[in-house]
Amino acid sequence: MRIATILGSPRKKGNTNRVLGWIEEAVQRQGHQVNRINLVDHKINGCKGCFTCKKFTEKPGCPQNDDAVELLNGLISSDLILYASPIYFWGPTAQMKTFVDRHCSLVTGFGTPQWRSLVTGRRIGLVVTCEDGVGDNTELLDETFRRLAGYLGCDHAGTLVAPFMTSPDAIGGHVKEQAVAFAGKLTETGQPPAE
Repeated sequence: MRIATILGSPRKKGNTNRVLGWIEEAVQRQGHQVNRINLVDHKINGCKGCFTCKKFTEKPGCPQNDDAVELLNGLISSDLILYASPIYFWGPTAQMKTFVDRHCSLVTGFGTPQWRSLVTGRRIGLVVTCEDGVGDNTELLDETFRRLAGYLGCDHAGTLVAPFMTSPDAIGGHVKEQAVAFAGKLTETGQPPAE
């Protein structure tokens, strides 16, 4: 299985990176391929709402000259897409939100019989870290990605929330155990690992 992981945190060595890293290690031990995308390393402009991309059904047709189209093509060639973001004001980071907005170019004809998605049938998952607890904190982000899965025609494989994250060094072993278990859940498809 080809897995694209997307780190949306502006801190490449923060809490979200630590939890995502445990998941990546676990799926690699299972024999799956992982391609990590650190969004902070890429130039990704905001969506302009021009809808030029809607003229293209076989590729992301965004006319902007940045890194987003290359990254979206990487998602198209993946079997599983795992998004990871800390909570920033009840939502994803600005880096993740900007990239998700550009997913518009993966779908044409939404809500019509001509609907087409370039990632139909992929599995997507979400990793969320937060300094506070889960209640009244993470449910909006979880719902956003469930709806994204529906828009893209993907299967929502699950969400892992790691609350009370204060620093990477303070993350307890129970979170690592949850991350490893979540990795197993993400890859339960009956498909053999990628060669």
